[in-house]
Amino acid sequence: MLEADFNVPQGWSAPLAKSLRRTAGRAVGDFSMIKEGDRILLGLSGGKDSLVLLHTLSELRKHSPAKFELAACTVALTGMDVSRLESYCRVRGVQYFALNHPIIEIIENRNERSPCSFCANMRRGILSSHARENGFNKVALGHNVDDAVETFFMNLFRTGRAKSFKPKFLQDRTNVEIIRPLIYTSEDSIIAEAARLELPILISNCPYAGKTERQRTKEMLAEFKTKIPELFLNVVHALKTIDSSDRWD
Repeated sequence: MLEADFNVPQGWSAPLAKSLRRTAGRAVGDFSMIKEGDRILLGLSGGKDSLVLLHTLSELRKHSPAKFELAACTVALTGMDVSRLESYCRVRGVQYFALNHPIIEIIENRNERSPCSFCANMRRGILSSHARENGFNKVALGHNVDDAVETFFMNLFRTGRAKSFKPKFLQDRTNVEIIRPLIYTSEDSIIAEAARLELPILISNCPYAGKTERQRTKEMLAEFKTKIPELFLNVVHALKTIDSSDRWD
């Protein structure tokens, strides 16, 4: 699809909100996520987080003292229409790839008990392999601070481990580094920014959407936050400062 086929929203070319630029910039700096000469492949699912991340990194690319390349890739589920994602990437000056993969069918055939975890791991594996095969050394994912805190509590409740995913880590199998520049950014601010920029959010065709353990955890934490507003900040602080002296050795 060409931009001439529909009216391109003005927000697609608009600058990122200063508040998001600050939180993303702080995360990139705190964890040394981007270095000179990096070639970054962004996982573009079509959800609000990955679209805001693309807007963020394409803005950062203009102003960062460390020059880097940026491309986006969608691991497309069966029946997914990615034409507007392609058009959005073109407006942002970002190379775009779409990789079709029948993940939902695989989940159904396997009768997978943890479909969301399986899907996330498979998509990350496909992205990392595509990155390695095409000369990208980093994969950027759109996880935000809410995702990190939800994962912390899911691990705590279900496995007895006080851990969450890391802002940056190296995949040994592919030698590709995973980075999460929105790790300090709240979901509420991402929702607001996606609406302001009129980003082309895809309606999910996943049959498991809204029926997951993560959704139940999200709803529980929303209630907690009404009584403990600093809850998410405290969990992030704990993840950054926990040391051996706090363990029951």
